[in-house]
Amino acid sequence: MSADMKVLLVDDHEDNLFAMESILAPLGYPMELATSGDAALKAALHGGIAVAVLDVVMPGVSGLDVARYLSRLTQTQLIPVILVTGMGHDSDLAAQALHLGVADYLIKPLDPWALRIKVQYLYRTSAHLTGASPRQRSPRPHPTDSPQLALRRRPLRPAETVRIPTQPDDPPR
Repeated sequence: MSADMKVLLVDDHEDNLFAMESILAPLGYPMELATSGDAALKAALHGGIAVAVLDVVMPGVSGLDVARYLSRLTQTQLIPVILVTGMGHDSDLAAQALHLGVADYLIKPLDPWALRIKVQYLYRTSAHLTGASPRQRSPRPHPTDSPQLALRRRPLRPAETVRIPTQPDDPPR
């Protein structure tokens, strides 16, 4: 994967595309937008796609159709796909997505943090599979990485480990 690998966002409603693009912009990944299943397939076949986020319900070629097609081609079968639907939870659709090997299935309205985390993970995983390093912003230090907290850390001794209760009424020791 080269540094210019893109996140493909596909939705037939431009306001939804804008929302997804705004949610993912802080990750710093280049994005390609498509408003139809046909355009999504062309983008994927052209190459350079690290992750695809596909709306399920679109006129003509649906997101599920795109995912099905991508899973059949050698050059696109490693592209992780996130399906997005506004129809609520549909067991049949979820089963079809699982059968196709879709990475995730999200329901609108999207949780911005969940979408961001899933795309970031799949982008990095995609980079790892292809042996390249993804383009990303430098990570911000986590608050627990402060030198003051590092001095307080110590490994737990066996007597300090917590037992997970086996029954809901069983209190932890």
